[in-house]
Amino acid sequence: MNHRSKFLVIVDGTEELGTAIRFAAKRALSTKGGVVLLNIIEHSDPQQWQSVEDIIIQEARNEAEEKLKKWSNIINDMTGIVPEIVIKEGVASRLGENHYHMTTTTGGAARVMSWLEEFLQTEWLDMKVFCTSVTEQWAVLSISGPNSREFLKDLTNIDLSKENFPFMKFREGEVCGVKARIFRISFTGELSYEVNVPARYGRYVWEKFMEHGKKYNITPYGTETMHVLRAEKGFIIVGQDTDGSVTPSDMNMDWIVSKKKEDFLGKRSFTRPDTVRHDRKKFVGLLVNDKKTILPEGSHIVEKALKQPPMKMLGHVTSSYYSPTLGYPIALAMLKDGSSKMGEQVVVPLMNGKIIEATVTDTIFYDKEGKRNNE
Repeated sequence: MNHRSKFLVIVDGTEELGTAIRFAAKRALSTKGGVVLLNIIEHSDPQQWQSVEDIIIQEARNEAEEKLKKWSNIINDMTGIVPEIVIKEGVASRLGENHYHMTTTTGGAARVMSWLEEFLQTEWLDMKVFCTSVTEQWAVLSISGPNSREFLKDLTNIDLSKENFPFMKFREGEVCGVKARIFRISFTGELSYEVNVPARYGRYVWEKFMEHGKKYNITPYGTETMHVLRAEKGFIIVGQDTDGSVTPSDMNMDWIVSKKKEDFLGKRSFTRPDTVRHDRKKFVGLLVNDKKTILPEGSHIVEKALKQPPMKMLGHVTSSYYSPTLGYPIALAMLKDGSSKMGEQVVVPLMNGKIIEATVTDTIFYDKEGKRNNE
């Protein structure tokens, strides 16, 4: 099987960009290959589901498209080749001129690695790119909370000021005298730093953190705490709040889907009759009216509660927790035509026979403006 070579150029605004694009164009012309122009959009704020963030991302996408169109025209004039344009939103850090660090959810790391290898072996055969899994080589400590910056600044030589180290950025330096990489990202919605150190120093840095943190009343937090914090902010867990039938539109995340690409993986799904129905289940928040009942995850939301089944189902609870910060339970759910039901009342029958009433709300229960993460 003959494969057409593709030369990837990351459009990142560096001084070498013009040289890289002209080199790729000439190589593509001489090998009868193609050129791929890639631009990565970074999120400026964790409020993915707010209208302000949607506008910011759309403006960034429009700017990226204009930039890529400009370089595409230059390549086309030089060679007659029409480049493939790709815009991605994600977390990637540039460590050096030809050295990148990619972070994924831990459970998906192997799957992402597999995709990268497949592309290198089937699409970009002439590229001298090597992917290496380094998960086992690093110990990662996440420092989260309003005192995070104050706590960490005494232990590192890295400037942690908001101006020099903003959200979604990465820095290298030392932490507790150990070479480290710090990422300014957060899944809790709080001011957070993810500190990466060589695995053999993991326990040493942990003990230093716990000792230094005594004056801040530091405490370890586990997955349950993280789940509560992320639910307060409406952050989803793929596979818990979603399943194989859910689309980005169902999750109020239409902004991540390109409206201009001719084709992409999953595009056909958006034209199927079932996925364009107006009454599909949508991602919503729920607040129980009694302010005390924690809805069991998986509970059905029904049109009318009866003494026994069957009952017409309108949706189900995907995540449910008691929020110590708010002082009452919160829940996330998939609800039929949920976007148009904000402020309405729904009923949730429990296995013990109780009928719980709840109010449909936005999915962000706390710090809607995202101020805590940007302190």
